[in-house]
Amino acid sequence: MCKFPMRFIATGFLRSRKSLLLSRQYLPNTKKKPFMLGKGGGFQSWSSFNESLSSLLKKSPAHSHLQEARRLHALMLVGSILNPDSDIAAQASLLGSRLVQVYAQLGCLEEALLTFGRLHCVHNIACNAILRAYVDSAQFSQAIHFFNHLVFKLGVIPDNYTCPLILKACSELCALEEGRKTHDLIRYAEVHYYFKPNVYTKCALIDMFAKCGSLDEAQMVFDDMPQKERDLASWTAMICGTIHQGHGQEALCLFNTMRLEGTDPDSVVMAAILPACGRLGARQEGMALQGCALKSGFHCDLFVSNAVMDMYCKFGDTHQAYSVFCRMPCKDVVSWSTLIAGYSQNCEYERSLELYLEMINLGVKPSAIIVASILPTFGKLNLSEQGKVMHGFILKQGFDSDVVVTFALIEMYSSCSLAGELEVLLSLWSDWDIMIWNSAIAGHAACENFDLALSVFRKIWESKCKPNSITLVSILPICTKVGALKQGMEVHCHAIRSSLIRAVTVSNSLIDMYCKCGYLGLGLKVFDHMMEKDIVSYNTIISAYGFHGYGKQALVLFDEMKSLAMKPSKATFVGLLSACSHAGLVDEGQSLYISMINSYCILPNMEHYSCMVDLLGRAGRICDACNFIRTMPEEPDGNVLGCLLAACRVHNMVEPAYLLAKEILQDKLEDSGYHILLSNMYASTKKWKDASRIRVRIKEKGLRKKPGKSWIQIGHCTHIFDARDTTHSEYNKIQVFLETLMSEMKKPCVVDPCFSLPSL
Repeated sequence: MCKFPMRFIATGFLRSRKSLLLSRQYLPNTKKKPFMLGKGGGFQSWSSFNESLSSLLKKSPAHSHLQEARRLHALMLVGSILNPDSDIAAQASLLGSRLVQVYAQLGCLEEALLTFGRLHCVHNIACNAILRAYVDSAQFSQAIHFFNHLVFKLGVIPDNYTCPLILKACSELCALEEGRKTHDLIRYAEVHYYFKPNVYTKCALIDMFAKCGSLDEAQMVFDDMPQKERDLASWTAMICGTIHQGHGQEALCLFNTMRLEGTDPDSVVMAAILPACGRLGARQEGMALQGCALKSGFHCDLFVSNAVMDMYCKFGDTHQAYSVFCRMPCKDVVSWSTLIAGYSQNCEYERSLELYLEMINLGVKPSAIIVASILPTFGKLNLSEQGKVMHGFILKQGFDSDVVVTFALIEMYSSCSLAGELEVLLSLWSDWDIMIWNSAIAGHAACENFDLALSVFRKIWESKCKPNSITLVSILPICTKVGALKQGMEVHCHAIRSSLIRAVTVSNSLIDMYCKCGYLGLGLKVFDHMMEKDIVSYNTIISAYGFHGYGKQALVLFDEMKSLAMKPSKATFVGLLSACSHAGLVDEGQSLYISMINSYCILPNMEHYSCMVDLLGRAGRICDACNFIRTMPEEPDGNVLGCLLAACRVHNMVEPAYLLAKEILQDKLEDSGYHILLSNMYASTKKWKDASRIRVRIKEKGLRKKPGKSWIQIGHCTHIFDARDTTHSEYNKIQVFLETLMSEMKKPCVVDPCFSLPSL
């Protein structure tokens, strides 16, 4: 057995004393006697036992093999072969380690630990066997604790079999600090010639750092590898890790470098890089990679074919994805789910449903992943009854314990606005984690059940879960929509206490909440205290300045952005143009619109067109606004036309808009709000026949304007209602109280002269 020197264990390498000691639950109780002496003869020599154990290791796990291992163990105990005081102590230690290896491989971790505890000399065979058993059974925390006990208490030196196992555990838990400790250990062992890390250990290091979000350290390990050691496995670890962190462009560069250095990709790398091209929208590179896969003989590979389909779905080219699907010689559940989800993601819900029915007719049994893919389609098509039937199927198949399926169910019920069913679904879920809480908030928000969403957020505090940044980013827009400033400020306090305020997304949501609730000053304070600001931070403040009428301040902030070399986005110019519109800065707005196209190469969209029409319309330049609409490269949508109609009504200049209405508006508007606005415009200029004609069209098409809602916040409860709403549980009491107020208002009162207004 090889051990680290005590100076290594005692010095500054130990980063956290608490994490190094193994708790008693992981140490075997040596006082237990788990084995009874079985009947039958046994082997008498050490070599016979070793051969028998070796034979068991080569066999697949089975109950009969476990019984044989226990019989051999009992014979060893009776024959005192494992006695440390015997003449063959070294052989006894090795035999005991092989026995631990047998138990671990057979899945009997408890018996492996008990046997390990009785070993007088720890061998790497036993250590690696137990570590592998922990990792294979996904007990990653126990694996890390056991490894720390071995190294820092027993002084066992890991080897190139141990390190990949512990690094996998660290990567699965995203335990970056534990991974760094292991990396330091490997470097120490290499410097002092205990062992030299091989390619597998280095690949495991790259994979661990990448999955833990430290791509810089992964790149350092990769760069330190001699070029002759950079085999396909190391390139695969680096490329897949980079993709895992969402850096598709860098992964594509690595892939090209790998090919230039003479390493040919395999199906694993191809299956990873193709969807990355889809996320980047790099169609040309993706098609070139598809050609490379065909030349390399991967056209029949199931994983590569699924990846090609996924790539085309991300491009929005479902026709080409279906063509790949049809040419596949064999299909698995991933093939079906990829295309079903692809249709749904591209809003081709009917086609998604057709493919699902085709799969059922072919006798393919839906798996959990397929169910999760089709459920959003039921929601988008408002097929609530079919969705409920699918929910019954999920319960029968036991898929309800699958978190992904639960998320899909929440989305389906939310899309169908089935708040009651959603509440029942959430009440039946027992194993709540923060992801489920977040989905519940998002589901209620989608159904516009803002009070229930706020109630779910309050329930989080009563549970053992702690809100994360996603929770806060989900609840703050709800506080904004219902004007729940008090709850918003409570969220702000929690963000400060939990240090989540450091997350840029949380600070941006707080700024948006304060500004839209009318507290621009508080929003600016959050903005000023941010340690790091991104483009969204500046866009939010610019939009807030515009909303509150501070157009010049928005332009000053834009100049500050340019001084920081921060590139503006489309949303930046929407905020700037809106700010200029509200502040009456017509010339500045037109200049910004031109610079957006010429200086920043940003093509305008409908939001920019709406802002420009609003800018010109508010300034009374109706004819210019009409001419701007006529010169647009695409047909105007409802927002553009709505801005024009509102300006015409305000400035009582109907004639230019009337001519434009005859060209564009009459047959294209489907929103009742704009029909009503057009009708009111005609009525304001006493064109009663035209106004009546528009009203008749509204009735013929069955259009209804979506009613606005009001709310009042009493304590922690927000009451939402609309005009003529009679659904409140205490409606009768409210009516009685209103009648009392009305009668009091009608009583004659004496007016205090101090409150009378002077004549002007």
